[in-house]
Amino acid sequence: MTNIRLTKPTIAVLETLLSATSDRPAWGLSICRDADLGPGTVYPILDRFAERGWVTSHEETGPHPGRPARRFYELTGVGRQQATEALRERRARRFGLGLAGGAP
Repeated sequence: MTNIRLTKPTIAVLETLLSATSDRPAWGLSICRDADLGPGTVYPILDRFAERGWVTSHEETGPHPGRPARRFYELTGVGRQQATEALRERRARRFGLGLAGGAP
């Protein structure tokens, strides 16, 4: 697994990205809102994910009168797998459980 520091803000961004769907995609400010974090925290995290190949982004197409185009962020297949595994391992360590969910 690509090592990434799982700080509370990083976990909040990962959980927001994992919960995004095609009907409810994640864009920068929606991630800030859903993770309850400021853009100065969220965008550097997204940049680190992009550097590791965990996330891709693309600009909104179509009309968007009265506001700038949104940049949508989506976990890659590898990113989704790595994020899920990292969060699972963290939960297992945090609650003192083995990775299979049983007692150590």
